[in-house]
Amino acid sequence: MKYPILLPLLLLLPLPLQASISEINTIVAVVNEDVITRLELDERIETTRLQLQAAQKPLPTQSQLEEQILERLITERIQLELAKMIGVSVDDETLNTIILNIAQENRLSLPRFRQALEQEGITYSAFREKIRQEITISRLQTKQVDSKIAVTEQEVDHFLATSSELNRHREYRIAHILISTPEAATPQEIQQAETEANALYQQLRQGASFEELAIAHSDSPQALEGGDLGWRKADFLPTLFADEVLTMKSGAISPPLQNSSGFHLIKLVEQRSDQSFLVKQVNARHILLEAKTPAEAAAAKEKLSQLREALIQGADFGTLARQYSTDPGSATKGGELGWAEPSTYVAEFRRYLQTLKEGEISPPFATEFGWHLLQPLQWREVDNSDSVARQQAYKALHLRKLEEERGSWLRQIRDESYVEIRLNQ
Repeated sequence: MKYPILLPLLLLLPLPLQASISEINTIVAVVNEDVITRLELDERIETTRLQLQAAQKPLPTQSQLEEQILERLITERIQLELAKMIGVSVDDETLNTIILNIAQENRLSLPRFRQALEQEGITYSAFREKIRQEITISRLQTKQVDSKIAVTEQEVDHFLATSSELNRHREYRIAHILISTPEAATPQEIQQAETEANALYQQLRQGASFEELAIAHSDSPQALEGGDLGWRKADFLPTLFADEVLTMKSGAISPPLQNSSGFHLIKLVEQRSDQSFLVKQVNARHILLEAKTPAEAAAAKEKLSQLREALIQGADFGTLARQYSTDPGSATKGGELGWAEPSTYVAEFRRYLQTLKEGEISPPFATEFGWHLLQPLQWREVDNSDSVARQQAYKALHLRKLEEERGSWLRQIRDESYVEIRLNQ
C-alpha cells in the first residue's frame, strides 16, 4: 500500500459536515446486523466530489453519486464484518509503523503529518481508522482469495506459446464499464443487464462521453475514475479484454462483452510501445516473523532487533533465517528470495529494497505479512530473457485469475449478506 502524495490521500477521508441529530440517525442501508447512516453517506459523497474535482473528472448527478457511493460502503461494511468474524485484524504496532511510513513517503515528520491532517479538518483518529480498515480489507482478500490462486508451469508454457513477442512489449490504456449480474443470475436478470449494456453502447456510438457514463452507470470498482484501468500490457488484461483489444484501434469502443461478472464495454483510449528490454532485479534475503496480535507484534519486533544486533556482530544470516523465519518458501534457503523485480514485492518491502545499500540490514519493519529483517545482496540489469518472460507470464496469469476471483468473491459475499437499502425512504 503506497500513498505517493498527500492530497489524494486526504480526499479519501471523511470531511466534517454540519448535520442535525435527525440526519445522523437516518438509516440509508441495513447491512446484516449493522447500518449505514445518511451522515456517513454524505461525508463520503462530499470527499468523492472533491476527489473528482481535483482529478478534473466530470461530476455525476447527486442520485448517481449516492447509488455508487452507497454500494461501495455496503461492500466495505460486508468485508469488515467478515474480517471481524474470522479474526482478521491489524494490531496497533503494525498500524503505527505503516502510518509513519506514509508520513515519510510524503516527506513529513509524524507531527507535521498530523498537523497537515488537522489543517484539512481531518482528525488523526479518523485517519488511523481509515487506514486500519484498508489494511484489514487487504488482509481479508489475501486470506480468502489471493492465497488460494495457483498458476501451474503448464499454464505458463501455454501462455508463452500463444502470446506473441510484440504483445509483451506493447501497452494499452483501457477504460471499462461493467453492468454486473448476480452470482446466480436468472435469465431475466441477465436480459435486463444486456439491455442496459446495449443502451449504453448506442449512446457511446452517438458520441456520449465514456467517462461520464462509466461514473454514472458502471458497477466496476473504477467507476468513479471514469472506468480508467490505466496502462497495461495485453498479457496483463483479463482474457476477455485482451482478445478484443488486440483487434481495436485507439479510440474504439467494443460492443458489450459477456462473462460471469456481467456485460462489459471497453474503450481503447490509447496504446504505446514499450521498448525497454532491460529489467532491474534484486537478489535479497529476509527473516519473517508472523504476528497476529499486538503482543505477538511487540515480541516479533523485539526478537528481530536482537537478531539484527547479532547479524551486525557477525552472525550468519542464513543460519538465523533457517532457525527463526516463518516464511516457508525462503527459510529453508537461508532467507533468500532469489532474483526478482522490486515491483513483485509489497510497497513497504519495496521501499526498503530501494533505500538500503547492498549488504545493509534493515531495521525491523512491518508489512501485511508480519515483521521483517531485510538484506539486499546484489542488484543487476538483465536482458528480457526467457526466465524473465516466464516471471512476467506467471504475474500476468496470476493477475488475471486474481481479478476474476476477487470479483466473483465480492459478488458472492454481497449476495449472501442481508442488505436493505432505504435510500429513498
